Amino acid sequence: MAYNHYILTCGGTACESNKGAEIYERLIAEAEKQNVRGEVQIVKTGCFGFCERGPIVKVLPEESFYVDVKPEDAPEIIAEQIVKGREVKRLLYKGETEKKSSIAVEDIEFYQKQVRVVLRNCGVINPENIDEYIAREGYSGLEKVLFEWTPEQVVNEMKISGLRGRGGAGFPTWLKWDLARKAQGDIKYVICNADEGDPGAYMDRSTIEGDPHSVIEGMITAGKAIGANTGFVYIRAEYPLAIERLKRALSQAQNYGLLGKNILGSGFDFDIEIRLGAGAFVCGEETALIKSVEGNRGMPVPKPPFPANKGLWQRPTVINNVETLANIPVITAKGGAWLAKIGTEKSKGTKVFALTGKVKNSGLVEVPMGTTLREIIFEIGGGIKDKKKFKGVQTGGPSGGILTEAVLDTPIDYESLTANGSMMGSGGMIVMDEDDCVVDVARFYMDFCVDESCGKCSPCRIGTTQLLNILDKITTGNGEEGDLEKLEIIGKSMAKASLCALGQTAPNPVLSTVKNFKNEYLEHIHDKKCRSGKCKNLIRYVINPEKCIGCGACAKKCPANCIVQVEGSDKKRPPYRIDLAACLKCGECFKTCKFGAISKE
Repeated sequence: MAYNHYILTCGGTACESNKGAEIYERLIAEAEKQNVRGEVQIVKTGCFGFCERGPIVKVLPEESFYVDVKPEDAPEIIAEQIVKGREVKRLLYKGETEKKSSIAVEDIEFYQKQVRVVLRNCGVINPENIDEYIAREGYSGLEKVLFEWTPEQVVNEMKISGLRGRGGAGFPTWLKWDLARKAQGDIKYVICNADEGDPGAYMDRSTIEGDPHSVIEGMITAGKAIGANTGFVYIRAEYPLAIERLKRALSQAQNYGLLGKNILGSGFDFDIEIRLGAGAFVCGEETALIKSVEGNRGMPVPKPPFPANKGLWQRPTVINNVETLANIPVITAKGGAWLAKIGTEKSKGTKVFALTGKVKNSGLVEVPMGTTLREIIFEIGGGIKDKKKFKGVQTGGPSGGILTEAVLDTPIDYESLTANGSMMGSGGMIVMDEDDCVVDVARFYMDFCVDESCGKCSPCRIGTTQLLNILDKITTGNGEEGDLEKLEIIGKSMAKASLCALGQTAPNPVLSTVKNFKNEYLEHIHDKKCRSGKCKNLIRYVINPEKCIGCGACAKKCPANCIVQVEGSDKKRPPYRIDLAACLKCGECFKTCKFGAISKE
């Protein structure tokens, strides 16, 4: 059935949690109420990427891009756009640099430098309808894999593409597949690693929510290439929407003859099962993930042998993460040479980042490899919020480092980030401003790593705990001479001696901040001062008696009752003072005073 209009509503987790589902239902109800249901198709899509301005509604064919939409806006959208053919001007996105309301998505600065390969269908199709995926060349590459190419040709196409694993290590995809293809064994497996555990990261979850069939097609292709007939998607149970859509997609693929016995009459069999993880960060490491899929405690084991030779149940196994697999259908459909034209010499294709933190435009960003940090943060991301000064950016999650302004023009690829003391990781990118304390940030990540360490090897188990203890000392005002040297010695020892990548990379936030922000550490240790005011034990709240008007508002708000009037004052309303020994350093007085009489020192 042909429609005059199509309304696309964001159905990603962020928008769903902000009444996105209610907006979708209200639009349908209003279309019925205003007798235009036959003229408009209302579709719930995956994430549009521009999370900062969600919920988002897009109307076609006008390309109207509505942001910050609320359920109560539904009647006006239907009445104006569908019935009268007029855009709702107040809801159209208006950027800081655009002179007028943006009409087409490509006019919006957030999208201008993006190249959407992995996210090509997110925000475009209904992820719960296989027909919409097929209409956008879905499974067309698989047809070639099943009927035209040999497994060797599939692997060679991956080699031509230059695709490297997007899970963090950047290992060449073709080589991993080729090793598994050549490994001895009648039974082999393909595993999709959807155990995305980095704080602030949601790339893989959003890809599954918005385009689950791309991951399924990638897994079937990998299975054909290495000779595997079974695949597993290992996904954390904390992603209910992604799991629900993945289950529906698997059922649809089965019904269409794309999974199961004799796929499309090709003689190739392949099935996919879902395994739910309990949210252990260490299970992002491939051998720990394998143990968890097997039903054991997720703990890494020494390598070699590598999973390509002996993996799941001691059988040859290929493990790729969601983003890697979502690239596969594009490579098989358009050819490896097409992807190889994007990116840099050693890092081909695009990379998806979850851009979060103190940036104006947070969201999912997909850019060609080689794009600079400055372009992502200040052009796509719109710069730092509230006109604050940029301080640093954390890439690679708990395993990465914090990079400074000095390297903002560094092109993003695997080698460049590593050379600067960070890493690509799975794609988390957290921006910090002048109000952030890097010592406190390093302590936060180390606290995370202590909780997530499996405890199997002593360098990680003991090392993370010792690093956290030293950072706790420093942030509470008990830092001593020599603490920085201890941090570096322990961190470098962990990097060399830990069993798996968790322990080997856990010191990165500490080592990078000690290197790039040494003066800030020294202030904490020698001056007992935290310039950003994040470390409460290093803050002193002081009342200026000349500015204090004696209103007592601060004293009423103080939970410790440590703010009292100055005795012996000749003022009609004596000023107040803070008993620093009893002060909880909660900051309520600072927030309450309207006269600027209270300062942080």
